[in-house]
Amino acid sequence: MDTIVELCKRRGIIFQSSEIYGGLRGAWDYGPLGVALKDNVRAQWKKDMFQLRDDVVPIEASILMHPRVWEASGHVAGFTDPLVDCRNCNTRHREDQLPTNKSGEPYCPNCGQAGQFTESRAFNLMFRTFVGPTEDSSAQVWLRPETAQGMFVDYAHVQLTSRKKVPFGIGQIGRSFRNEITPRNFIFRVREFEQMEMEFFCKPGTDEEWHRYWIRQRYDWYTRLGITPENLRIRPHATDELSHYSKGTVDVEYRFPMGWGELEGIANRGTFDLTQHAEFSGKDLSYYDQAADERYIPNVIEPAAGVDRTALAFLVDAYAEEEAPSVKGGTETRTVLRFHPDIAPVKVAVLPLSKKDTLTPTAKKVNDLLKPHFVNVDYDEAGQIGRRYRRQDEVGTPFCVTVDFETVEDDDAVTVRDRDTMAQERIPIENLVRYLTDRFTAARS
Repeated sequence: MDTIVELCKRRGIIFQSSEIYGGLRGAWDYGPLGVALKDNVRAQWKKDMFQLRDDVVPIEASILMHPRVWEASGHVAGFTDPLVDCRNCNTRHREDQLPTNKSGEPYCPNCGQAGQFTESRAFNLMFRTFVGPTEDSSAQVWLRPETAQGMFVDYAHVQLTSRKKVPFGIGQIGRSFRNEITPRNFIFRVREFEQMEMEFFCKPGTDEEWHRYWIRQRYDWYTRLGITPENLRIRPHATDELSHYSKGTVDVEYRFPMGWGELEGIANRGTFDLTQHAEFSGKDLSYYDQAADERYIPNVIEPAAGVDRTALAFLVDAYAEEEAPSVKGGTETRTVLRFHPDIAPVKVAVLPLSKKDTLTPTAKKVNDLLKPHFVNVDYDEAGQIGRRYRRQDEVGTPFCVTVDFETVEDDDAVTVRDRDTMAQERIPIENLVRYLTDRFTAARS
């Protein structure tokens, strides 16, 4: 993981927030390439959920919601972690995540002392704040710890206005906030994060079938975008770890450097949420099935993924080191991110062979030619061409287009270099867009 963290900082992908002030634990900023990576993750999720389907619609719910929402959902009373303090070094930890020694005794991961902890106490993970000029209980609200509740409280209105019939889904991407006791493992566990969640409303009795359907759909999404199947697994939750709302939950887990970790949870939430909000709000949230002439509270299947964790999984899975020809002769270690082309932050790089006035106008023309067709085209004319190839390999750019002296003096063609094979092919500029489009299409199949 340290290697990934160092690469992300060096290339401006992800780095510590407020670093000039010493940073803030559990807070990370995304640089230009990191923003592009997250944009691609979001875009592929939206494409799969909204563009390619007719039964899921998007919303964007507010981060701040009426405080009764979180009472109805159970978060105010039950969204807690067990907190302990180490009496020896005064650090705080989640009791259920403390390591144990050979005797089975929990010890402090900071100082190593065993059995030196305070009594466990419940710690609510929600951030609280206030609306308006006063700071008292009447003005208290919460930063949402999940995006799901916005879809539940808006369910009836969205169903009516979108004219969707059950079964159908409501999805959104948005920020959530959890006051984690011990944020850790880079962007895997943080206090401010982004979720991609969908609530799929279905008729009672069909929920288990839909649960199985969405488990397979979501697993396939990751492998289709390049995640190695051997690094993915589906893990059902044991009965004693199920959330209070869950009839059954599985996690899609990825083998991170620190071990297996959850990428996405797919839960059968039953009728819990709509029933709770109907009771607390006094509003009828049942669905009338006109064809069957019956009314019922729909069951809900929820695939919920993290944008940050997904981006991290793509980074880890794409990372490779290999021997490659050196620009000075012999071989050297090449670092390459073998991103699926739809995930790669930069799609194409345009590289004039050298920074010469004779090459720049044509290289700029090629750059302008490609920009309307490919999201994120990078132009780089500084430095030795071999080093520029290595920089593009290191951030996962699938194709580099080199403009050389033959381009402007002879054949009006460019050299296209493949990231993975390092093979080069001469392509006329007039055919370049079609050639690259075909290569991207082939890589998706």
